[in-house]
Amino acid sequence: MPRFAANLSFLFQELPFLDRFAAAAAAGFKAVEYLSPYDHAPEVIAALLKEHRLEQVLFNNPAGDWAKGERGISALPGREREFELGISKALDYAKALGCPRVHAMAGIVPAGTDRAEAETTYVGNLKRAAAEAGRRGVMLVIEPINGRDIPGFHLQTSQHAERVIEAVASAHLKLQLDLYHCQIMEGDLTRRIERLFPLIEHVQIASVPERHEPDEGEVNYAVLFRLLDKLGYLGWVGCEYKPRGKTEEGLGWMRTLV
Repeated sequence: MPRFAANLSFLFQELPFLDRFAAAAAAGFKAVEYLSPYDHAPEVIAALLKEHRLEQVLFNNPAGDWAKGERGISALPGREREFELGISKALDYAKALGCPRVHAMAGIVPAGTDRAEAETTYVGNLKRAAAEAGRRGVMLVIEPINGRDIPGFHLQTSQHAERVIEAVASAHLKLQLDLYHCQIMEGDLTRRIERLFPLIEHVQIASVPERHEPDEGEVNYAVLFRLLDKLGYLGWVGCEYKPRGKTEEGLGWMRTLV
């Protein structure tokens, strides 16, 4: 049976961020993930994790100026030093929170940027970041994100991610496979999961196309959960979806789909 982690950037949004830890624990979650912890001191979040007996399983590295539409800087030429400092900060937080993995967002490549230069920047940044993550006992992950939700995102398909992971050639860089994004861009989820399985470090879910609870839409998650069990997936499945109403009212899928 998959282990589900509440994504606190998506779930329990009726509450202030720091109150979502208690809500997740009360709803039965044993782990949490979210986009970013950097608005809060690590000791504050660590205390909440301890108080509510929650495991921190994932967050992103600093992603540039989010308010201005930036969604990562890993593949942005000229931002290498900023990326390096951000990775160092993320790994400091990972140590404080006991988090075993960090997602390095590729970013939206500015118009006019040479794509080959962006790819070279991306691979070079990830090589250095994966080496540093390995020294600190953390796994770095990359996530393909569909170009409909984030137009211009540098990493949009699992096939591209495979090429990047091969080019980086580090045991400390693996794949974060969000099945919502993967269905939109590529489909064929069963065979794709089977083929990618050796690279998969973390899985995320949401319905397609609305990105709600996984008990609606075009993806049969009951089948995919059984597949993950069959393949021996021992990681977490992040619930990165937009609840149709209050979060607690939509959690029945955790009983019906597994």
